[in-house]
Amino acid sequence: MTRQYSITLLPGDGIGPEILTVTVDVLKIIGQQFDIKFNFQEALIGGSAIDATGNPLPEETLTVCRNSDAVLLAAIGGYKWDNLPRHQRPETGLLGIRAGLNLFANLRPATILPQLIDASSLKKEVVEGVDIMVVRELTGGVYFGQPKGVFATETGEKRGVNTMAYTESEIDRIGKVAFEIAKKRGNKLCSVDKANVLDVSQLWRDRITSMATEYPDVELSHLYVDNAAMQLVRAPKQFDTIVTGNLFGDILSDAAAMLTGSIGMLPSASLGLEKPGLFEPVHGSAPDIAGQDKANPLAQVLSAAMMLRYGLDEPEPAQKIEQAVLAVLDQGYRTGDIMSPGMTAVGCQSMGEALLKVLES
Repeated sequence: MTRQYSITLLPGDGIGPEILTVTVDVLKIIGQQFDIKFNFQEALIGGSAIDATGNPLPEETLTVCRNSDAVLLAAIGGYKWDNLPRHQRPETGLLGIRAGLNLFANLRPATILPQLIDASSLKKEVVEGVDIMVVRELTGGVYFGQPKGVFATETGEKRGVNTMAYTESEIDRIGKVAFEIAKKRGNKLCSVDKANVLDVSQLWRDRITSMATEYPDVELSHLYVDNAAMQLVRAPKQFDTIVTGNLFGDILSDAAAMLTGSIGMLPSASLGLEKPGLFEPVHGSAPDIAGQDKANPLAQVLSAAMMLRYGLDEPEPAQKIEQAVLAVLDQGYRTGDIMSPGMTAVGCQSMGEALLKVLES
């Protein structure tokens, strides 16, 4: 029986429409091969939404997304909107959709692909075999805590305030996600905090530690965030699954991403307790190359694979997409961001055509 899924597409800004077009073509082929029908609908977010409506996240977009089985986001932002007030910038739309869909768990894999190992800035022996999943809490912490803002003091001097806060329930739900993912991977979980300085981190550590008894097969360790950053660069193979708060996860997931040599290859998933999840590449909108057929679509394509695996519980088509990406890299095709001597330079569209050819063979 044909399985049907409603997928909301958010092309966004910059290279977003180009890489999403490639991804939709891939999903259509996969759908035919696995008896899946994807019903796609597009909505506005980010700069394109600002231009059309004055709002980086129109209410109509949130409504469409909530009624979907999954959401595929490409990229948002660009120089054009950098000088707008903060609440009107494209990035506010991203924070808004995460909160609006109750997406509290961000999954950021950092896996060294053998074909691209020479692209890493670290020595081969340091990064070879690295396979890390960073589980970042997404809707709490310092980005959402209250009070926040810039206030005038009694002396007239301005004072900026942001509040880092977590409740036990917020920590417990992200901890559960992380332990469950660690069980499916290498049974190792490292919780990252700053408990030697921050009270909120001490609560984080206490709650994560208390959950460990429910997962006796998972080896739990703790690191302070400064040490964790150092260890990611010094000996990244010691990590399997990392769980941490919003701010620390924002920083560490990008650091882990660069172990792979190109942020243009990395997908991500943002999940809540129920559907829909949000799936997006971790790179930006790259407005300097938008519309020039130079973008790398592979992170977006791999985000669709994460959508299938984590959002729709369709692991087999997800695996086929991932294998097709590896096959195309084995054939020597490279976009500019991952180009190396002896490889074949291609643009966004040609990389998509190569993927389709592999999938159809």
